Amino acid sequence: MKVDVDQEECTGCGLCADTCPDVFELGEETAAVIVDVVPEDLKEDARQAAEDCPVEAIKIVEE
Repeated sequence: MKVDVDQEECTGCGLCADTCPDVFELGEETAAVIVDVVPEDLKEDARQAAEDCPVEAIKIVEE
């Protein structure tokens, strides 16, 4: 599974980084993905971060 943050949509609220800090980090203005592939043990947290994103900026790509 991979995740992507749409930089045009992201408001930089930081909720994803709070929910799953091993996959997302908050930059100066927006969040970023810090892994190429989400490790198995973090998939549920990454999905929760995507679901909780207030602007739906996180996209999940199942492989």
